[in-house]
Amino acid sequence: MESALQQRRPGAPAALGAATVAEAFRITARERADEVAIRTKADAFTITWGQLRERVDALAAGLAELGVGRGQAVALMLSNRPEFHLCDVAAMMLGATPFSIYNSYAPEQIRYLVTDAGAKVLICEQQYLPQVQAAREELPGLEHVIVVDGELAEGTLALADVEAAAADFDVEASVAALRGSDVLTLIYTSGTTGPPKGVELIHRNLLAAVEGLEELIEFPRDGRVISWLPAAHIAERNAHHYLPIVFGLQITCCDDPRQVLSYLPEVRPSWFFAVPRIWEKLKSGLEAMIAGQPQDQRERTRAALDAAVRKVRLEQRGEAVPDELAKQVAEADAEIFAGLREMLGLDRVEAINVGAAPTPVEVLEFFHAIGLPLAELWGMSETCGAGAVNPKDRIKIGTVGPAAPGVELKLDSDGEVLVKSEVVMAGYRNLPDQTKQSFADDGWLRTGDIGEFDEDGYLKIVDRKKELIINAAGKNMSPANIEATLKSASPLIGQACCIGDGRPYNTALIVLDADFAPVWASSQGIDGNSLAELARDERVRAAVEAAVQSANHKLARVEQIKKFTLLEEDWLPSGDELTPTMKLKRKPIAAKYAAEIDAMYAS
Repeated sequence: MESALQQRRPGAPAALGAATVAEAFRITARERADEVAIRTKADAFTITWGQLRERVDALAAGLAELGVGRGQAVALMLSNRPEFHLCDVAAMMLGATPFSIYNSYAPEQIRYLVTDAGAKVLICEQQYLPQVQAAREELPGLEHVIVVDGELAEGTLALADVEAAAADFDVEASVAALRGSDVLTLIYTSGTTGPPKGVELIHRNLLAAVEGLEELIEFPRDGRVISWLPAAHIAERNAHHYLPIVFGLQITCCDDPRQVLSYLPEVRPSWFFAVPRIWEKLKSGLEAMIAGQPQDQRERTRAALDAAVRKVRLEQRGEAVPDELAKQVAEADAEIFAGLREMLGLDRVEAINVGAAPTPVEVLEFFHAIGLPLAELWGMSETCGAGAVNPKDRIKIGTVGPAAPGVELKLDSDGEVLVKSEVVMAGYRNLPDQTKQSFADDGWLRTGDIGEFDEDGYLKIVDRKKELIINAAGKNMSPANIEATLKSASPLIGQACCIGDGRPYNTALIVLDADFAPVWASSQGIDGNSLAELARDERVRAAVEAAVQSANHKLARVEQIKKFTLLEEDWLPSGDELTPTMKLKRKPIAAKYAAEIDAMYAS
């Protein structure tokens, strides 16, 4: 195999020198043959790297028998289960391009992606088979549907049969023929501004992203991660699939993302990445637990938190921490915070990160205070999720950090963030014109994000270029930052959408948090468990009103929310209002709630 193993840094994983991710897998599987690669909770299922390689090779041969070869796309519609890693890597061994479909997608959406990618093989699990079969009726090019579990439906193949029926196939020769410029995967954008675009990422892109992380995080030999995000999202593929392949990290599969926090104490991950909403819920849960403590203990914990937050703020401003305060926080860390970290299962993390949307400063300060230096990072599908990241020992709260290793950043004349790096995509599949438009004349990728740099080169993301609010008076505002401030004002607020473009003032559509609101209501003696019932209750509305006013105190006058509508429903990923990655679908929201929005401006 061709590789650059001789160029790797001393002590770094040997697979870092690989020319392709496929080669990296062969190296890791050989060096860690007897170590567990993938497991499920309580070790209900485990497989070593050596066993995984044997199954990967068998499945690769079986897929080759079905006609899968270099450059061909293979669609995957799987939850976070061991078979995802098996199938993805098996296709990779052939030089094929495995890509994932969001599990919530309807038949029409599945048809679009399979057609655009040109996939002739789709691998799914039983629970998604109805959508796949419905989509297949209008997919004459989809030759094979492989099911990983349950009973076979007519016209489908069992994964076990494909794995077992293969003839001899030289996997090593297949991998040796691959190049870093071969397409590794497709990441389909969430489609907030039109049909999803297939971001083509080559092997070299992902290896460059992984090499950048190696400079920031020193993973231990027994490093662990939890696979729980959608595999169709770059964060999941990078953090919990490609990174473990190169570093030999142990993967624990969490097939229900709502349960991920319950996995932390068992896994005790080395790295944990989550979107802001997870950290907001974790903070709310800890605060609720503290509120339920006996009075003396509660007052002691709150005093310790207040002191720790003061210390964090002084350090962030670069000011000296008084000895007495430092001693108080050190004692609190030993007596209180260490126990909290152990209880959460985050006592062995090398790094913890948050991204994909603005994170309220209060949330970041809270975790820093209890000894968990939560750091924001920024990236996009087009950059393998890499772009900027706060180094764990030099975190600046409120920024996404300086450029990641191997990445160059600069601002265009209008403040748009531009990127140049080996992590930048090859282009959009079947869209040469849009690919060309996404790059400036000098080769820099246009990200669509507006940013600012501070004096130390740390980047602050203002908002998406196309989502900035320009009110009737011509003032520019970031709706995402306003929404983050609203959500941080009370755990009652699950979602918020700021309205104000071309309007005289800002308003908001607010959705109650489906987990917290019923619990809070019960503690207040309020009957009713449905969000509709709670949204109509005057006491709930009063609490939300107080939260909005609290948020307004933290916003500039022009940004403040003058009126809001408390909706009697929930917003779910892949629904009318949210993408699968929980980004707001602003145009569909504006259309669906036009009457409610107009009513807030009627007077």
